[in-house]
Amino acid sequence: MDFLRPASWEEALAAKAEFPTAVPIAGGTDIMVEINFDHRRPEYLLDLGRIELLREWEVGEEVTKLGASVPYTQIMENLRTTLPGLALASHTVASPQIRNRGGVGGNLGCASPAGDSHPALLAAGCEVEVESVRGSRMIPIDAFYTGVKRNALAADELIKSVHIKNATGPQQYSKVGTRNAMVIAVCGFGLALHPDTRTVRTGIGSAAPTPVRAKAAEEFLNAALDEGGFWDNGKVITPSIAKQFGELASAACNPIDDVRGTAKYRRHAVGILARRQLVWTWEQYRGTNGRSLEGAA
Repeated sequence: MDFLRPASWEEALAAKAEFPTAVPIAGGTDIMVEINFDHRRPEYLLDLGRIELLREWEVGEEVTKLGASVPYTQIMENLRTTLPGLALASHTVASPQIRNRGGVGGNLGCASPAGDSHPALLAAGCEVEVESVRGSRMIPIDAFYTGVKRNALAADELIKSVHIKNATGPQQYSKVGTRNAMVIAVCGFGLALHPDTRTVRTGIGSAAPTPVRAKAAEEFLNAALDEGGFWDNGKVITPSIAKQFGELASAACNPIDDVRGTAKYRRHAVGILARRQLVWTWEQYRGTNGRSLEGAA
């Protein structure tokens, strides 16, 4: 196994063009496990650890540009208000040591359905900026996952950054695991309210071959909130709406049975997470916006 260690982003792109089978390594929290257990033996490793550009972030008026190697710890400490769903997901990643090393770019590159950041990214809405010596392009998150541990990257492309919509409303993330820490998710769910567009987005992890959105659940909830005037009047979400939303989220799953959990359990758990998160986020929305509207009605 050869080890490539570029000193700049331009050198990294050139190396990836020359050695398209090279596997990028930044935090190394996924690839090193596969190598240590002899599950993977790449011909080349492309070390991105010296590239400072990948550890930078910029908060804009509407979008935050997050470098692919920004550690989860930095997201938790600095972007809790701007990207609350992703910050919550970052809290659930492994151990403090791994949170200090791992970043969103690694989750995206591996494209494992169990990656903790995927549901939050899907719910928030984002684009993945990728680049090669041929140029750069933006891949919408909904088009990024193409199969089990497969993504839309070309062989000569590297992930540069993720452009994530800043939160305009409450966001949540929860996952179920076999213990409280250092655990791969049995399933995970993310929910984001977008009051500026009066829409809701979701993300499901570890309950389908790829991370997915519960689009039927979103469509149902968007219609229910609009028809009931909930965005304006700040009313409490009815139990029937929450129940239907959870059932539709559960139906969006396409899970498997494995050592961590059964398919039946995963579907059930996602439905519970969805229902609870809807109540949590809506109560938070009412607390900041809705009660004044309700009192004026």
